[in-house]
Amino acid sequence: MRVLLLVPAATLLLSSAAARADVVEYECKVRATGETEDVKVEVELTVPTDAQVGKEMAIGWHGSYVEGSELRAPTTGLEDGLKLYAYAGISGIDKLTSATGVAELEPIIPGAPVRLPATTVDMKTTPKNPGTGTVHAASINFGTSPSDRAIECEVKNGDARTDYPLNVTRAGETTNPSSSPTPAETATKTRTPAGAADTGGGGEAGPDGRVLVGVGGLLVLASATGLVLRRRRVVAGL
Repeated sequence: MRVLLLVPAATLLLSSAAARADVVEYECKVRATGETEDVKVEVELTVPTDAQVGKEMAIGWHGSYVEGSELRAPTTGLEDGLKLYAYAGISGIDKLTSATGVAELEPIIPGAPVRLPATTVDMKTTPKNPGTGTVHAASINFGTSPSDRAIECEVKNGDARTDYPLNVTRAGETTNPSSSPTPAETATKTRTPAGAADTGGGGEAGPDGRVLVGVGGLLVLASATGLVLRRRRVVAGL
């Protein structure tokens, strides 16, 4: 028997958009010599769907060269231990403009293509405000630290990049599942429309009403008990 899995159209659209790679054109410059070369990289970004204010998020970066447009290492002027620094640009959200990721590289061979990481690079940042914006691929650098850059690659075809949607929300209130309210707390908690006072109105008695009813019942019971005792005393006197 064949089983058909129905996937919502919105999910399919989101998956296909996130999986499509952009061809990003870079102009790469060797800082030690001033030499430049044109490089093309197919860049795929993976944008989180659960971004929250105050919580670090990661935008995935995966790149592979367009054949014949690889970055070649200069024959001189490079140090050992170079790393890739990938950047994403973010627009539309207050105080959130970029994300940065770093990855180790295989040993560089002078004159040979600089091999890009085979795995996805996490570009991290922490939103400070909620909002809806977009994410796009930005520059990449090669060096031993973010400030010590041996090769800088700036985007040439910025207008052709895909803008991926990003939504940042406020973190919701957290509750402790193990601490459940006592019966008394449960009785006194009522649902109240936004902006309305908790008066216990409507078809249900509020917490104050329930207390008064309980006290009244005790008074009636006490009165009845007193009458019974008094009758017994009168009969005993006879």
